[in-house]
Amino acid sequence: MRLKLVKQDTTFDFFSRWKLWLGISAVMVVVGFASFALQGLNFGIDFRGGTTIRTESTQPVDIGIYRDAITPLQLGDITITEVFDPTFDADQNVAMIRIQAQDGQEAVTPETIRDVEAALVAAVPDIQFVSVESVGPKVSGELIQTAALAVVLAIGAVLIYIWLRFEWQFALGAVAALVHDVILTIGIFSELQIKFDLAIIAALLTIVGYSLNDTVVVFDRVRENLRKYKKKPLAEVLNISINETLSRTVMTSVTTLLALISLYVLGGDVIRGFVFAMIWGVIVGTYSSVFVASTILLWLGVKRNWDKPDNTAGNQYANIDA
Repeated sequence: MRLKLVKQDTTFDFFSRWKLWLGISAVMVVVGFASFALQGLNFGIDFRGGTTIRTESTQPVDIGIYRDAITPLQLGDITITEVFDPTFDADQNVAMIRIQAQDGQEAVTPETIRDVEAALVAAVPDIQFVSVESVGPKVSGELIQTAALAVVLAIGAVLIYIWLRFEWQFALGAVAALVHDVILTIGIFSELQIKFDLAIIAALLTIVGYSLNDTVVVFDRVRENLRKYKKKPLAEVLNISINETLSRTVMTSVTTLLALISLYVLGGDVIRGFVFAMIWGVIVGTYSSVFVASTILLWLGVKRNWDKPDNTAGNQYANIDA
């Protein structure tokens, strides 16, 4: 007996209320833009500047002890991570402590660094401070520009790829879904003021890839069915295609979410922002591949007069039972 999250032959009508779905997406995009414009993002150390202190001790790194020692100093955003390296000796325990630049200052002052070191020595007597590195606002500004460029180039590459593989209507639908996902992810980080750092940029690029994969699976089936059902209206062909790939879409999303939710609950503070972005991205990416990309394709229309069959159309994994 196999577990099925979605029965084999579904006949959901995804386009009976397509205006409602596009309206919901438009409202969410506007809210995301408004939140970003009014309160901006809660940038982490990567984008705001700060100081990284590398420590070494013979005692195992206890992040809780380190954090309890530094918290009374009220230094704002502090990230503590243990560094693992197979070349380290058995008694070589290394940690990285990242402290954000304080308000009105370009970097953490020497006095603040001495206070941090004194607090850590009191908690871990044999601790040594291997290096202290600072990131100024100029470097942080360059990182913001580079990160934004990376996201834009990724979406541009997707536009070209889909355009070459399918047609321009498919390409615009896919890119609209990707832009929708990125804007909503940035918007929720702005609205909730969750720390936004380079790890979130990595999550955004991962979301772009995940959403694109979902969209391409649906579009492959659409292209195949457009040849198979030449007389059916485009809306009906899209409904058939989405229902045929729905089992695969739900199974992929649910299994991915199970892993991500486990990481969010058990993974600790260091990766929580990244995992939250991925959870949100999987949800909106699944939604957009059905209700945004396909709806844009329905609105734009697509030609139906292909003469030559396409033996590469379709996806062998699109109809997996869930």
